[in-house]
Amino acid sequence: ETKHGGSKNGKKEGLSGSSFFTWFMVIALLGVWTSVAVVWFELVDYEEVLAKAKDFRYNLSEVLQGKLGIYDADGDGDFDVEDAKVLLGKYKHRWNNYIIRLSYSCFIFVYCQNYFCAYANNHSFFLTCSSAGEGKLKGEKKGLKERSVPAQPSSPESEETIQPAEKSYVESELEEEIQSVLHEALHSQPVSYEYDTDVEKTVSDPEAPGDSDLMLEDAIEHYTEPKHEKQTETQDTGSTFTSVYSRYLPLKKICRIPLNELCGFKSLPAKKKKKPKLLNKFDKTIKAELDAAEKLRKKGKIEEALRAFEALVSQYPQSPRARYGKAQSEDDLAEKMRSNEMLQKAINTYDEVVSLPNVPSDLVKLSLKREADRQQFLGRMRGSLITLQKLVQLFPSDTSFKNDLGVGYLLIGDNSNAKKVYEEVLSLAPNDGFAKVHYGFILKAENKIAESIPYLKEGLESGDPGTNDGRFYFHLGDALQRMGDKEAYKWYELGYQRGHFASVWQRSLYNVKGLKAQPWWTARETGYTELVKSLEKNWKLIRDDGLAVMDKKRSLFLPEDENLREKGDWSQFTLWQQGRKNENACKSVPKTCALLERFPEATGCRRGQIKYSIMHPGTHVWPHTGPTNCRLRMHLGLVIPKEGCRIRCAQENRTWEEGKVLIFDDSFEHEVWQDAENYRLIFIVDVWHPELTAQQRRTLPAI
Repeated sequence: ETKHGGSKNGKKEGLSGSSFFTWFMVIALLGVWTSVAVVWFELVDYEEVLAKAKDFRYNLSEVLQGKLGIYDADGDGDFDVEDAKVLLGKYKHRWNNYIIRLSYSCFIFVYCQNYFCAYANNHSFFLTCSSAGEGKLKGEKKGLKERSVPAQPSSPESEETIQPAEKSYVESELEEEIQSVLHEALHSQPVSYEYDTDVEKTVSDPEAPGDSDLMLEDAIEHYTEPKHEKQTETQDTGSTFTSVYSRYLPLKKICRIPLNELCGFKSLPAKKKKKPKLLNKFDKTIKAELDAAEKLRKKGKIEEALRAFEALVSQYPQSPRARYGKAQSEDDLAEKMRSNEMLQKAINTYDEVVSLPNVPSDLVKLSLKREADRQQFLGRMRGSLITLQKLVQLFPSDTSFKNDLGVGYLLIGDNSNAKKVYEEVLSLAPNDGFAKVHYGFILKAENKIAESIPYLKEGLESGDPGTNDGRFYFHLGDALQRMGDKEAYKWYELGYQRGHFASVWQRSLYNVKGLKAQPWWTARETGYTELVKSLEKNWKLIRDDGLAVMDKKRSLFLPEDENLREKGDWSQFTLWQQGRKNENACKSVPKTCALLERFPEATGCRRGQIKYSIMHPGTHVWPHTGPTNCRLRMHLGLVIPKEGCRIRCAQENRTWEEGKVLIFDDSFEHEVWQDAENYRLIFIVDVWHPELTAQQRRTLPAI
């Protein structure tokens, strides 16, 4: 029974030890031969298998990091209770970079200094922030057009800034905001956008300096011009970029997460600024005393800070940092007291800093740069020029000082030397945007219109500091217009969007906000009906006075000298300029001047003129705008040909009539053609804008 595989109870037993070994060997040999065959005949791509395994490992890592790591709000590397409190608004942190997490499957908004960036699947959304903190969404996707983002008007609440003293967010408000934005994002129609590559930015995340070890830019504290009367005038309303897109998704404050701890996404590079070295070896030994005095100044205790720094200067007369602190304190006190005498003391002290031994180069730069700035503020342009020349001599490789020197020459009207400076800068740094816009500005002033355009355009496109100035948009557009290039209005539009112009058509640079703006006015709208009636009633008297002085031998009519003519002959005879009467001129037209003396809105308009204007046939005046929105301009027709003379203001053409007054706002673009067979003579009277207050009329500086 045992021999035949049986057993005592009649049941079969398993394989014997030798049989099991035999089958094991057979299977092993088959496996070996199969492996050899697979390798020999290359039946499997092992490199592909390894790549897939490696990719799986990376994907798994990203999933683990993305699910919880992105919620690490306190920067400790993991997600815990403290992170949850931050997301719910329990805690509030002051990071330079934030993200707003709306939905893991939706999109993530990143706030970096002054713009947001949102990432979502295949879309990238960009937002811009106004100076008041309002966010606006700009979305983009290559090859597709914007279809539908519901426009939502921003309320006053959305423009409020978050105060540092605010303790925490209100939980219910936060939840409502998150829910509303999520609901809109998840349930609205799909949105597509045009692709735009001009919105990439570099994030600056400087380290906060200490009291004595200041950042170079932060250490230059500006002294603002004393405001004897409250003014609303502005030349530059800010550098806030407004998107050309017409629809936005406004956002309010929502939970924030530090960008640097965001897992699974590449954080934007932080560009650190180099800290200036303001202390020499000796000053480092008295750093505690310097810090104590600087702390007083930072807290606004200017008089105490000044006494502290004066004591340090008396005790350590060779300390550059102590003397620089004294200069800053005097500078601050001059602002507080609105004292030019105290400001002059600060200028002298800044100059003393540089004369001391072993002054760190960064401190020399700060002192001389501030000294030049304060000299310019006091109107001492030539003294400022000497200081800037000293800076350039000490630091010849620093093109920023050369750029400042060029501005110094421009301020005294020395365009020739300014041009040489900017040519030198561009030879050293061909892509310097600041030098380009100023060089283009000089070329245009030389009437080299075509040559000026590429410099102005490339300089503005560079986005370099100092280039975002309304004057450069103004002159680039003007140059393009004179070349017959319709691209001019693109730059006017961009200047308007960036807050330099009141509108595309109204491009004056010295403005008072809030004044009524329209190209054409009626006498009733101005409120100056008595003046208009007097002019129209006495128009023949005014005409005869003008005709009497048109003798060219007496040279009372002077050619227009603002480079506004494309061609032709255009001359003027001025009676009042900037609110000042030209006594000699009025002797030639005594009746006209006596008539006007009764109207201070005209004779007292320090931003305008009263003058005769004669234009001969074949004259064309380029499209141009006046310098300010603070005045309106009246044209009284005296000698008007029947045909061929016209004026355009904004988009409407009009013609003159003898004995009738036209009123327009010359801060709007206007243009003149004289194609008649005889000369045209008019009388121009500028008046204050009727909405200006008596106080503003007294205090606005003359133009």
